[in-house]
Amino acid sequence: MATNLPMSPQLEQIHGEILDNFRALSNGFQRLDKIKDSNRQSKQLEELTGKMRECKRLIKEFDRELKDEEGRNSSEVNKQLNDEKQSMIKELNSYVALRKTYMNSLGNKKVELFDMGAGVSEPTADENVQVASSMSNQELINAGMKTMDETDQTIERTKKVVEQTIEVGTQTATTLKGQTEQMGRIVNELDTIQFSIKKASQLVKEIGRQVATDKCIMLFLFLIVCGVIAIIIVKIVNPNNKDVRDIPGLAPPAPTRRLLYLRTAEDLE
Repeated sequence: MATNLPMSPQLEQIHGEILDNFRALSNGFQRLDKIKDSNRQSKQLEELTGKMRECKRLIKEFDRELKDEEGRNSSEVNKQLNDEKQSMIKELNSYVALRKTYMNSLGNKKVELFDMGAGVSEPTADENVQVASSMSNQELINAGMKTMDETDQTIERTKKVVEQTIEVGTQTATTLKGQTEQMGRIVNELDTIQFSIKKASQLVKEIGRQVATDKCIMLFLFLIVCGVIAIIIVKIVNPNNKDVRDIPGLAPPAPTRRLLYLRTAEDLE
């Protein structure tokens, strides 16, 4: 892969990042051969897949910058840059095919969220490289861009599913919070009702005791009134009754008496 190319600073930065990712992919697949545990291999493949996604994004960005600068560059420079882009796409396709080979060796039959590069139906990396070599530059570019677009669409669908899941979780949490607050208010209202019932019971008991006391007092007064009325009736019917003579206010008036000393004084005169 050419490195000394007439590039603008922006293209050169993107190109350098792509080369760094390619080196990381190469080292990652070399380490993958030394890993025996299938779980660790799957984890390593996931990390390499992330690197390939980043390479795909950078290649698309490289292509956009290249189109923007195409009018300012000569035809020879544009040809070199397009050849470099084609070379990067081929290298990325080879890593994608190598990843598929490892996935098949692990027996992973799940649907791939990341599927990029030409020759998807080929099972081995060598056959994929041969197919890519037999394609023209424009066909390789179109195939790579198409696969990248399909991958972008898959990622966008996955993002939408994640956003919907987060939204449903947020709504569920809000509903649960509202139900919890409602249950708290119901418990408080039940406590208030229970307290009111206790106070009402105490008030009813106090009213009952007061009514009983008032009834006793009224009965006692009634008996007194009945007794007084009976005595008055007896006095009227039989005024000489000795049983009522000594009662204050009911006894007959005492007879008028003259003092003896007055009569004696009159006789002496």
